[in-house]
Amino acid sequence: MPRPNPLPLYYRFTTNVFRAPLFFLATAVCGTAALVASLFAKTGRTQHRIARLWARLCLLAAGARLRIEGEENLRKYPAAVYASNHTSYMDTPVVFASLPFQFRILAKKELWTLPFIGWYLARSGQMPIDTENPRSTLSSLGKAAQALKGGMSLFVFPEGSRTPDGTTKEFLAGAAYLAIRAQAPLVPIALSGVYDLLPIHTRHFYPGAVRLMAGEPISTAGLTLRDANQLTETLRQAIAELLTR
Repeated sequence: MPRPNPLPLYYRFTTNVFRAPLFFLATAVCGTAALVASLFAKTGRTQHRIARLWARLCLLAAGARLRIEGEENLRKYPAAVYASNHTSYMDTPVVFASLPFQFRILAKKELWTLPFIGWYLARSGQMPIDTENPRSTLSSLGKAAQALKGGMSLFVFPEGSRTPDGTTKEFLAGAAYLAIRAQAPLVPIALSGVYDLLPIHTRHFYPGAVRLMAGEPISTAGLTLRDANQLTETLRQAIAELLTR
């Protein structure tokens, strides 16, 4: 059900009194646990398990009912680039709760300044992107491509930032660049219902069903970096088709 505007008092009250405190408690506890684990566990597996627990607790606190569709497309390749529309701060918990393997996420560097979340991102090897500094962006993409070639899957939000109104924004070519450079498949992911759960410029949850839909992986075999824009458009169309289901 679409989010009502204005949001009824009941949802604002339950967020302020119950849901937000539980969300931040889960973030503080799991963030601290991940930081401690990072001192001893060097492979990242333990931190990733903690991140998945954090994600599930956050969705529970928010009242989100998660459904995963096309799960078989998440398991077809040992390493791939997964790319999704970006609708909400809650996209990240949905992604971590859904993907059944360790991966690295590329996200705006501003997230690294947040307490607990930023600390976890830094200690678990996630990759910040400075969208205002092209040289820094290229350096980050280069490191990400090396990780991908080494067998570590990547997750990217090609829009770069959250949608202000629920519609999909223009895609940047970073996900396509990474997939082509590593000759790895590009897997389209569509998130539905997460915008209504917690859109930009609000702090109140509207509980409901959310979906993560994984599409058929797009092959990059034989493509060159000159094909990045066309591959980006193919990705955008694939995600748009998933969102019509």
